[in-house]
Amino acid sequence: MSDTTSSRPYWASRWENKFDAALASVLRRRGWVPRIEPYTGYGLAPGEDATDDGWVRVLGRVVLAPAHRATTRDRAAAGRGGRADDPTAVAESSAPTPRRLGRPRAEGPEPLRAVRGWRSFLTAQLPGAPVVITVDGTEHRVVADRGGYVDVVVPSRTDEGWHEVQVAPVGGPSVTAPVRVVGRQVRTGLVSDVDDTVMVTSLPRPLTAIWNLLVLHEDARRPVRGMADLYAEIDSLEDQLPVVYLSTNTWNGAAALRRFFAFHGFPAGPMLLTDWGPTNTGWFRSGREHKFHSLERLARELPHVRWILVGDDGQHDPLIYSRFAQMYPDHVRAVAIRQLSAGEQVLAHGAPGPTVQARAGMSAGAGASVPVVSAPDGARLRRALRSAGVLPDLRGHAGEAGPATMEP
Repeated sequence: MSDTTSSRPYWASRWENKFDAALASVLRRRGWVPRIEPYTGYGLAPGEDATDDGWVRVLGRVVLAPAHRATTRDRAAAGRGGRADDPTAVAESSAPTPRRLGRPRAEGPEPLRAVRGWRSFLTAQLPGAPVVITVDGTEHRVVADRGGYVDVVVPSRTDEGWHEVQVAPVGGPSVTAPVRVVGRQVRTGLVSDVDDTVMVTSLPRPLTAIWNLLVLHEDARRPVRGMADLYAEIDSLEDQLPVVYLSTNTWNGAAALRRFFAFHGFPAGPMLLTDWGPTNTGWFRSGREHKFHSLERLARELPHVRWILVGDDGQHDPLIYSRFAQMYPDHVRAVAIRQLSAGEQVLAHGAPGPTVQARAGMSAGAGASVPVVSAPDGARLRRALRSAGVLPDLRGHAGEAGPATMEP
């Protein structure tokens, strides 16, 4: 959510700031009030030592909505566990239990909606809005950034697991934001890309986000074969294993992605997304830098966790993961890359094979201590990870035949 700092913001950024301020002024005169769109956050449980304080990272966005709509959403959200950002939302604690081997598929509590994604962009952010966050009975007053986003770390005494914090804009209704608190005994976590890794896009990458978020119906999105089962097995490695979805998708689509994950049996977890529009330094944000800096932050904040990094070879994931693993080998358990088909590669970047950056990342590897595997679907990635010793060597799993590659 944060931009690279600059002493003089880019001209498009200054223009956007003026436009947002003027729009907010007009809407406020028409009786619109601020409300919070809460996103899933994460945190660290306190340690046994009194000096090992816990914390939670609270994520959300302040937008303007008609007073009756904000009030109605707040009342409806109270009956669904406080999730006011989405008419179909339910409490995070009632999300489907992640699928584990031998268990039937859990049906998602939230139906995918037959609506086009452009509706998620009908928001008016409120830059600089004051916000009150209540954690463990203590109020923390913060200010939203120029995009209306709230991204703050506050102290917490909350134990590991799923919890909720109260978030309220000054002058607007309070909602609850879910947070996944990671225990200090956890040793393994999962970081996953979204497009072409867990969700089929099959579109030129510059058009992927536009199509998925503006045109495609939610219920038309398809999961990549076998990935939900792979993530279920990874999730079974430890109790309270953290799952983080790291993507260049925009925050406006967070609610739709959350419904997609739940409906198709993917484990729930915080999403680290980005924002469209100009930054302090130019027209667009760097997707590669967003992903790499997010991984660095996870390494700093959760230093005891070694991450299984899952992505695809359609763009930059292999290079990003290789760079991170070589710089932070103690924080990476394994790298798993989904191989796109020749047709998917053509649609992703115009050539039938992986990009130069993807090939460079795969050939560079991730260091001697980090296995790197690749395969075209989740079932064969499971087999490759099992051969690499990342997953337990179980016998009798069907549907895992086929080629898979393990880099030395």
